[in-house]
Amino acid sequence: MDTREITDIKVASCCGGENSASRLLGTNPSEIKEIVREKYGQAARNVAQGGGGCATTGCGGADNPITSGLYGSEQVNELPTEAVLASLGCGNPTALATLAPGETVLDLGSGGGIDVLLSARRVGPTGRAYGLDMTDEMLALARENQRKSGLENVTFLKGEIENIPLPDNSVDVIVSNCVINLSSDKDQVLREAFRVLRPGGRLAVSDVVIRGEMPSAIRRTVELWIGCVAGALSEERYTEKLSAAGFEDVGLEPTRIYRAEDARGFLEGQGVDVDALAHEVDGKFMSAFVRARKPSAR
Repeated sequence: MDTREITDIKVASCCGGENSASRLLGTNPSEIKEIVREKYGQAARNVAQGGGGCATTGCGGADNPITSGLYGSEQVNELPTEAVLASLGCGNPTALATLAPGETVLDLGSGGGIDVLLSARRVGPTGRAYGLDMTDEMLALARENQRKSGLENVTFLKGEIENIPLPDNSVDVIVSNCVINLSSDKDQVLREAFRVLRPGGRLAVSDVVIRGEMPSAIRRTVELWIGCVAGALSEERYTEKLSAAGFEDVGLEPTRIYRAEDARGFLEGQGVDVDALAHEVDGKFMSAFVRARKPSAR
């Protein structure tokens, strides 16, 4: 995330509300990364123990307007239950991305593996789907989900999305599900995505995006109801960063726009006047499908 944009944002823990130390997120990228690693590691442990990805508050759950209802029954029915429970995204990039048999797909921040497994089915046995995650617990869960699925054209890699452990020009499509916003260096993530894509390759990710201007006091509070989102960009800045990384044909398509009523369940009990904030929150955040393309070789 842009450190200029997230100073003093209070982070909501994915599993258990605000993180235990009630820390204020500053501008230390290592601190941000460890908070994210801790959060998603706990989510994986919850699933492994028979619970959901977020057993209490924060992201996840059937009533959460961000993470609920993203995948159709025809998709989830063909996957291990644990892959579905560990899904903490804000969209369904595999449903919106155009994937063809034989292509190579990379999922940035693959978590329990739901988007990797869905992609692997679409690219078929002649294609390959990679999942990249930095959290040991999520990788263990994803590999077990792969074993249960019986899919052989899948590889899960340990690493960080700012330093992708794949060669230049090796991937046809990059997907990601509400993960890029968690990075402390989005510019580096997008540069790395550009590097590993083949000429003409596509970026097709779901992410939470800010619409218009958001007063800093409101944004600090809204972080609590967004749950797993630690640093969403505005539409304009997302587009600027993609273009600066070298991408063309950039487009953002809203998939869910969050209204005031969506925020109430997250803001209640947080010591804020929900009614006073509602008109300023309404319609200011959305889940979006973000598309871009690496230029073809000249």
